[in-house]
Amino acid sequence: MPDEIERLTGALGPAWRRRTRGEHRWPATTAIAVMIALQWTLPERLTLGPRWLLPAIELTIAVVLFAADPGRIHRDTPALRMLGLGLIAVASLGTASSVGLLVHAIATGRETGSAADLLGAGSAIYMINVLTFAVWFWELDRGGPARRAHGSDPYPDLLFPAMTAPGMVAKDWEPRFLDYFYVAFTNATAFSPTDTLPLSRWVKAAMALEAGIALVTAALVIARAVNVL
Repeated sequence: MPDEIERLTGALGPAWRRRTRGEHRWPATTAIAVMIALQWTLPERLTLGPRWLLPAIELTIAVVLFAADPGRIHRDTPALRMLGLGLIAVASLGTASSVGLLVHAIATGRETGSAADLLGAGSAIYMINVLTFAVWFWELDRGGPARRAHGSDPYPDLLFPAMTAPGMVAKDWEPRFLDYFYVAFTNATAFSPTDTLPLSRWVKAAMALEAGIALVTAALVIARAVNVL
């Protein structure tokens, strides 16, 4: 009987194209918590409004999402979908404002603190950028984690290497949050996709935006820090 089940499961195609158990919420929740903590460490001159405002909004939405669908993600409702997208929208607003304020401060020669302060703020913004886009990729690829678990969209927005070489990975392999974090981190570091191909136009635009933010942040912060030293 187990052999028959395995044979039938394999005949239905790879795990990422069929209905499976939802993934655990805690990796994405941990990433959001780290992002909120990094936002809290930024000086108020690099935040939109009071330093606590956006982190408080993000934390509230994250708690509601976790309470509504704890453990494994399987609920796919319009309300939860809007909350998930709203959370990333608020985080993106915070990222964009911090980058803009940092670039403006450096370009206009305003006070940016010591070299250590500048490097610390720049590093925090860099990681916030990575985490923000990691959650974006995770939340939007094939309609989000709940829809991926339901197998309702067979057309991926991101083509992971394991999708093109199913014989090289376990039969139950499917992308999880860490895979999307890796894509975001390598894209911000190499300023281009590495092993994962963007298929949808929105992914290409998002990758270009993330790489541009990372490049501008790194170049200006390093140049300014060297000048301060």
